[in-house]
Amino acid sequence: MIRDITLGQYYQTESRIHRLDPRLKIVATLLYIVALFVVDDFLGFAIAFAGLETVIILSRVPRRFILKGLKPVFLIIAFTLIINLFMIQGEVLVQIWKFHITREGVHMAAFMGIRLVLLIIGSSLLTLTTRPISLTDGIEALLSPFKRLGLPAHELAMMMTIALRFIPTLLEETDKIMKAQQARGADFETGNILRRAKALVPILVPLFISAFRIAQDLAMAMEARCYGCGIRRTRMNEIRFEKRDVIAAVLFGCFIAVIVLERFLW
Repeated sequence: MIRDITLGQYYQTESRIHRLDPRLKIVATLLYIVALFVVDDFLGFAIAFAGLETVIILSRVPRRFILKGLKPVFLIIAFTLIINLFMIQGEVLVQIWKFHITREGVHMAAFMGIRLVLLIIGSSLLTLTTRPISLTDGIEALLSPFKRLGLPAHELAMMMTIALRFIPTLLEETDKIMKAQQARGADFETGNILRRAKALVPILVPLFISAFRIAQDLAMAMEARCYGCGIRRTRMNEIRFEKRDVIAAVLFGCFIAVIVLERFLW
């Protein structure tokens, strides 16, 4: 289950999506998330899914690798479906003891489930197709206009990228610690909730120690490269818009326009 989390991971391959400007991909992801909350019918979700499927094909990221990222959040999706299924009032379809399933509840459960799935997959594609250093440069470039207001754009971009990149690192450390404890006879899957919570202590303590060790190593590496010394940072490859980025921006703008127009015209 832990290895199934794809958020923060980068999938190494060559594709048109990987070569796009990171600023464009960040803005496109944010607009896509907003568009998902603008949609209010299944036709809009069908359009959003078609656009997402096109990006997946162009990115050359295997679908099974993307879909396995849904496994860790399956409980959240299932909980959302159950809440909407039983709590929405309307025309009763099925009566189960004191609970009832309504036609409106089924509609809302399917609606929210599709929205969550598209939201998770769309967000994961950003990190799957963008190198961490490119993601940092893109965030810094987007925040650079706020430097006049005293906003530390570079520091914020670096912290956001490090936090995102630490997710798969800590998950890998957690998996190693769990296997090591299981080899020593630890049991994390049986017993009541209280017993399972106590069984997590042998995991949390070494995990915190490992996290502090990784953070210290990273801090020392950054200091060795003069981060925070007031020296102007240079880049080996400056990010700049190219012809393919302009074409992609126009196509994505048309895609968002179709979603928004569908919301108000149908």
